[in-house]
Amino acid sequence: MHINAPKEQVFKALSEAEGLAQWYTTLVSGEFEMDKVVTFEFVNFAAFKFKIVGYDPNTSIHFECVESEWENIGHVMKYDLDENDGKTRLRYAYEGFSEMDDAYANMNYSSAKYLESLRQYCQKGKGEAFGSAAYRS
Repeated sequence: MHINAPKEQVFKALSEAEGLAQWYTTLVSGEFEMDKVVTFEFVNFAAFKFKIVGYDPNTSIHFECVESEWENIGHVMKYDLDENDGKTRLRYAYEGFSEMDDAYANMNYSSAKYLESLRQYCQKGKGEAFGSAAYRS
């Protein structure tokens, strides 16, 4: 997907608790450095801990699930950035599913919703983070 915002701004939204709290979930904690663990909490729903397994400033950040109530431990979310036609191109991948079942479909839908929230946050300054007043359930 393309985001009409500088690569540095998009990376900041992906790699800092304050940025993620604007478009992903309002409760984010941890250190955003290689091999550190970050917690994403979805109030009254679930909490996930991800270890940062790839970190290249303004280029990529990859998170591996290390603690979850669901069967997604070991899954990896990858955000890779480059510039394309004056915009930031975001290549997103979610790896770890062995089959395309209901859990895969749910993650696919949720990922699309949050990626659009990221785009809106970077382009217009307002995302739809889980737990925010703007969140669409």
